Amino acid sequence: MAKVGDKVPSATLMHKGADGIKPMPTDELFAAGKKVVVFAVPGAFTPTCSAKHVPSFVANFDAITAKGVDTIACISVNDAFVMDAWGKDQNSDGKVLMLADGNGDFTEKMGLVMDGSKFGLGKRSQRYAMVVQDGVIKTLNVEAPGAFDVSSGDAILKAL
Repeated sequence: MAKVGDKVPSATLMHKGADGIKPMPTDELFAAGKKVVVFAVPGAFTPTCSAKHVPSFVANFDAITAKGVDTIACISVNDAFVMDAWGKDQNSDGKVLMLADGNGDFTEKMGLVMDGSKFGLGKRSQRYAMVVQDGVIKTLNVEAPGAFDVSSGDAILKAL
């Protein structure tokens, strides 16, 4: 599993914007000179993710960016169309960059795969949040299964 002090692994995420779906290389997202907050969720439109996780970052957007954060991003093992629709549903436009890890490549490289097969979800991401500065993980808060305590917008704001 990735840990504090590690360089974020190279992978390509996808983002759907006004110009269609475009690749978002992690090397670009987490480039030198950038401070990025990322939170990952097991699935778009799922109860905790929709009712608590994304809203906690949307609500804390101003306070988080005031701490020098350039980008707040949400990653899920879903496709870019789903992430785009979910972002619109969550009123996250301009606040949270919704990124698709459709094949789970980034999640696998992070070592944070959750097997949701018994729930019909297949392999997904564990719930976590991290602060990345210059491509290096500075904070990594991974939730216990079924929990939502250490990866919220409030928890990350305190860590900043």
